[in-house]
Amino acid sequence: MSDATTRAAEVLKGHRESIDRLDAILVYTLGERFKHTQAVGKLKAEHDLPPSDPTREEHQIARLTDLANRADLDPEFAKKFLNFIIQEVIQHHKQHQS
Repeated sequence: MSDATTRAAEVLKGHRESIDRLDAILVYTLGERFKHTQAVGKLKAEHDLPPSDPTREEHQIARLTDLANRADLDPEFAKKFLNFIIQEVIQHHKQHQS
């Protein structure tokens, strides 16, 4: 193995370790987020509130778009990701209201 190949392998290993660490952060962050959305869903069910809040969802999408732009992340990807999460939360809320 050449020195350049060895160095590339070390850099690759470092990137993969960072990716693995970030994946763990994402999973734990989503888990924490869902704990809060479950609490919101329970509160909404107890008070007969609708499972979705279109005004808040619009605000969150605008906020996420701004965050994505500042993080140099494709805002369309960020919107799709948030919409996916919102739909999962709404579905979960509906299941617990029926």
